[in-house]
Parts: sequence; C-alpha cells; structure tokens
Amino acid sequence: MTAFLDFPGDPPALFERGCSFWQAVTATTLSPPRGRSGEFVTLVPLAGDAFVRAQRTGAPRAGCHLDVHVDDVEEGTEKALSLGALPPPGGGRLGLRSPGGLAFCLVHDRGESQRPAPCTWPGGARSLVDQLCIDAPPVAFAADSRFWTALTSWELRPGSRPEFRYLARPVGIPLRLLLQRLDKAVAGHGRGHLDLACNDVPAECRRHLALGASLVRQMPNWTTLADPTGLEYCVTRRDATTGTV
Repeated sequence: MTAFLDFPGDPPALFERGCSFWQAVTATTLSPPRGRSGEFVTLVPLAGDAFVRAQRTGAPRAGCHLDVHVDDVEEGTEKALSLGALPPPGGGRLGLRSPGGLAFCLVHDRGESQRPAPCTWPGGARSLVDQLCIDAPPVAFAADSRFWTALTSWELRPGSRPEFRYLARPVGIPLRLLLQRLDKAVAGHGRGHLDLACNDVPAECRRHLALGASLVRQMPNWTTLADPTGLEYCVTRRDATTGTV
C-alpha cells in the first residue's frame, strides 16, 4: 500500500509547500521529481521502504488517494471491478474508485515490506504516519467495508468506536487502512486522510503547528490539523510502533 498526497498545481508554489511540510513532519528526503512534468515525488525514509508519495494535480483542492500494490495489474483491475469498484471515465485501469468513492490505483508490487521505524523528536516524542482513513458516507460504509476486505484479503475488525472498522495489515506492511462512517454524505467523491500515531499528541501537534499546520478540531483520542495546502489529517494517540491505542 502506498498513500498519495494530491496537491493542486495552481498556484505552482502550493505543491512545493505541501511537499516541504510533509518532508519535515516525517523526517524524510524527497526523491528527484519524475513523470512527464515532474509531478511525482516520493518521501524517502531514513530506513525502511517508502510508502508516502506526492503528486501535483489539476484538482482545485488537496486530497489523498491510495495505490494498491498487486502482482498483476490487469488481473487486479478485473478483480476490483468485479467487487464493485467504479471505473474511471473513459475506461482504463487508472483512477478507479471504491463503492464509497475513494480514488485508488493498482500498481505493480516491487516487494516493499520493511516498515520504517517511528521518528524520535527532541523532547522524546515519537511519531509515524501509519494509517490512511477512508471516510465513507453512511450509505456506502458497509459496501466499502466489504470491498476493501475482499480486495486486500485482510481481516476486517471492529474499531474503538461503532463508526470505525479497520483492516488487520500483514506483518511488514507500513500502512494500515481504517474505515470511518461519516455522519452525513459529503459533496463530490469519497475521501481519505492520513493519520499519524504518536506517544505525545500535544507535543506532536505543537511541532506541526510550528511547521505551518493549523488546528481544525480536538477530540479525546486524536487532533485534526490542516497542512499549509488545506489538506486535513489527524494526530492520534495510537502507539507508533504497534498501531494500537
């Protein structure tokens, strides 16, 4: 699994601003740009396999999508469509959407299996991006749960609250998938957001705010922030090593 941060390309500086922020948040380095217009970069950890990437898009606002790594892209596409994935406009295999509307792509698996260790910051706080939360509208929550369970073959488990379910990731997979049932439908397509696990939410949030994030809301187990491009994400009190609360 690879999480993609999708940043608008207009104004041009927004992409660079978003990449710089997440590079600082995750203590990673940016790969050389790739793609026809240099629209793709990878956030490369100090050790372990990369699992967060960014791209410049033509969309009006920032978002997230998921890359699902498979052995055979064509077979994976057929499987996804048979399970209820929505095909992209005009056909093809890129830009599929789950029943709830989350955009995802199927890409060839290159054997990435080493989960990076959490970063330790001055003062002792430890953190790691380790989860993509799929925000499903109420009417699609059950269908999305079935879809992602069948597509990944990962076990679906109940979350800490009734509106949450998660998929038990295999050993070595860096990115966990959490499904959240929204209170109401959202305009447009489904969406997703990144979650960081950390041992000190207040300290981690102060670090992010100093880097240019803004506070959206505070909850007992997590705090929602927005990066400098307006992309929302959460800092949670789950253990950065085990992923559990």
